[in-house]
Amino acid sequence: MTPIGEENRGPGLDERITGALVGAAVGDALGGPVEGYSPDQITDRHGGRVHGIVGPWHGDDWRTARPIAPYHKGDGHVTDDTLMTHALVRVYARVRDHLDAYAVAEHLVPDLMTNPRWIPELEAEALPLHRVFLAEKWLVARLAYGHVDPREAGVGNIVNCGAAMYMAPVGLVNAADPAGAYAEALDIAGAHQSSYGREAAGVFAAAVAAATAPGATPDSVLSACLSLAKDGTRTAIEKVCEVACDHGDFESALAPLRAAVAPYDTVGPDYRAPSLGARRPSRLHSIEELPIALGMLLVAGGDYRQAVLGAVNYGRDCDSIATMAGALAGALGSPVPEDWAKTVAEASRLDLWEPARTLAAVTREVFARDVRRRRAHEQAFAALGGTACSA
Repeated sequence: MTPIGEENRGPGLDERITGALVGAAVGDALGGPVEGYSPDQITDRHGGRVHGIVGPWHGDDWRTARPIAPYHKGDGHVTDDTLMTHALVRVYARVRDHLDAYAVAEHLVPDLMTNPRWIPELEAEALPLHRVFLAEKWLVARLAYGHVDPREAGVGNIVNCGAAMYMAPVGLVNAADPAGAYAEALDIAGAHQSSYGREAAGVFAAAVAAATAPGATPDSVLSACLSLAKDGTRTAIEKVCEVACDHGDFESALAPLRAAVAPYDTVGPDYRAPSLGARRPSRLHSIEELPIALGMLLVAGGDYRQAVLGAVNYGRDCDSIATMAGALAGALGSPVPEDWAKTVAEASRLDLWEPARTLAAVTREVFARDVRRRRAHEQAFAALGGTACSA
């Protein structure tokens, strides 16, 4: 007899973790070469919408052309989103339990500072610290040199998607437990971000956890997000996804989704010339990337290819938007195109599947630890005269 619910279970834990992490990396690589531009600029540059892996915006001049130099964005190279995601997986592999802000200080920061790795965009081995953006260099300045309390180190950093972009592993370790993922990601992100940047990290982790649940759909992922999100982040997600529900293809959704998120995005209409109030703490605002990623997931009906291509062609911070959309669609079980994944892995000189195998093993260990801790709590509570354990 088939166990109750088994017929609707869909992909298993390993498949969902692999889909999320490979899907995030592939989305990142597709979005990198058009990051910072508008949908119209992308169309003009590529003679239409982007439908797969493309080369650098400035072609062979990528080493010197501003504002991208010296990074080789394009040709299947992942960016710092994937480098940070894989770094967080390595922290889980060392700790083999839930993480907090102190784990960032004790493990993530030394990994960025001391272990040279192949950096695809630099086409060289280098410390990850030399590639990550200023908002991530903040981790090293505050934690390694400033010795700031890790739980408060994120205060004062620019408020952006820097913490959210690599939180997929938190959602996967807390598979099918959005509230647990939200709480853990908020703790971790306290070392990196504050305000709506930290909130986005928690909500994105919750979204990934919700996407791994048996029978999950884009709508159930959205419901989980709205049940947990606070302040401007919640409102921005709600408004963007209301608009997304009116569209069945990303082409028609590009401008309406941007209009829906604009009141909550502090960067302003010109992505490369942000307003004076950009990236400052606020209870009224939100990062742009997470609401748009969720909106594209809804527009695509959970389909990986369409969600990621929608995110890529949206432009602006589209490598991070496509990273998030790719992680969510992959966690839902939508297949990542094999040709894209193979090209990205070869071009980036990365085994995109090894972090997933590692994290799947860690996730099972953490769950076993959680069960033991929960049973001990239940027994202690029953001994106090509380309700006895049911099993």
